[in-house]
Amino acid sequence: MALTPYNHNAKPGDLIEIFRPGYQHWALYIGGNEVVHLTTPGSDSGSFGVMMTVLSTVGTVECHKIWEVVGNDRFQINNLLDHRQEPRDRGVIVREACELVGRELPYSAATYNCEHFVTGLRYGEPESRQVQRAAVIGGAAIVGVGALVALGAVLFGGLLKDDEEDQREGRRGSRHRRRQQ
Repeated sequence: MALTPYNHNAKPGDLIEIFRPGYQHWALYIGGNEVVHLTTPGSDSGSFGVMMTVLSTVGTVECHKIWEVVGNDRFQINNLLDHRQEPRDRGVIVREACELVGRELPYSAATYNCEHFVTGLRYGEPESRQVQRAAVIGGAAIVGVGALVALGAVLFGGLLKDDEEDQREGRRGSRHRRRQQ
């Protein structure tokens, strides 16, 4: 049976990954069909919201029913670091999450986003795989662009060299023709 906001099997302290167009939003399940999550102004406003999220420097910790946060998007329970880190006690995770509701926190899409927020609560250390993946993809793109620039320089240099040789040949040819006349 597929997960739905009404039938999800989440336990308090579980991380909920929500697949939004172009990124994932993260929330922490606290029980009673409620989640706590770090939001930014306009984050529910489609592509405009994505831009507002990237530009935001302050986030607000909010508590909502899971279906209000998930909406029509696909989601999954994803305790992504359990294989590497021991999760904190579920009661501690939920208590700390609830204590933060209503607070404003510094926000950065790169250094402290909704994924950092929930992983920090569950594992005691914030981490964002989204940011790590973006850095790898961005690094690969930079390497790819660098390789294209280098290839372009080699090809352009080769064309210039061929052009210079053609010009020298042209000068030699005209001198040779003048001598023959």
